[in-house]
Amino acid sequence: MITGSTTEQSSYYDNLEDMSVKDLLFNMNNEDKKVAIAVEQSIPQIEPLVEEIVKRFKTGGRLFYIGAGTSGRLGVLDASECPPTYGVPDHWVIGLIAGGDGALRKAVENAEDDFKQAWIDLKAYDINSKDVLIGIAASGRTPYVIGGLKDANSNGVLTGCITCNKGSAVAKEARFPIEAVVGSEFVTGSTRMKSGTAQKLVLNMISTSVMVKLGRIRGNKMVDMQLTNDKLVERGTKMVANELGIEDNLAKELLLKYQSVRSAIDNFRKDKA
Repeated sequence: MITGSTTEQSSYYDNLEDMSVKDLLFNMNNEDKKVAIAVEQSIPQIEPLVEEIVKRFKTGGRLFYIGAGTSGRLGVLDASECPPTYGVPDHWVIGLIAGGDGALRKAVENAEDDFKQAWIDLKAYDINSKDVLIGIAASGRTPYVIGGLKDANSNGVLTGCITCNKGSAVAKEARFPIEAVVGSEFVTGSTRMKSGTAQKLVLNMISTSVMVKLGRIRGNKMVDMQLTNDKLVERGTKMVANELGIEDNLAKELLLKYQSVRSAIDNFRKDKA
């Protein structure tokens, strides 16, 4: 047991192997219900970081995530979903995981224990003072993340973090720390559970809020989404048809011609003006 580390505290439940499947599911769900409340309590920490990220994007900055294990995978996931969802370039949001892309599928031994590797990884992308770096670490003590934040601070990069423990080393290095304290895990120390869920929710909030403020959403629609499959073409067709009050066939023709909902709508209105 690590004293003071909430994520390492013993589970409220014991003898899990003796529980029925129904009890396991209900007890996990009861613990998961606590996550949204913890995230809500961290909104005052999330808001100023989002405001700063938006400012930096408007001056040519980018957003970087670093993490190890589950935390790193969640950062890479959030970054990889921004281009297809919002039609932004791949280099706007970049997720890096300790151990490299191979660590997305298989654990890389001792990758998270290197204080210097994160900055080496970040320098490959020419990170600079226009950018923002968010370190993700449920425990708040991952050397890869601590070192990355420390080096980023030394080089004028704005820093934030997402952690699930109060007063952690990671939070002390971040200029804008976000601490979503969800309590002990159903399986003691298994931070892929409640902690991972909290981190995913916070990442959703950050990237979505930033993209809305950058004008990548119109009303409540993903008007810049990439048309990468039939489902998205169908969705885009309905969006164009509903917005313009036209038949689906014409809407689809416009969408495929202009390759985005926004462009299809704007060009149709321009032609009719």
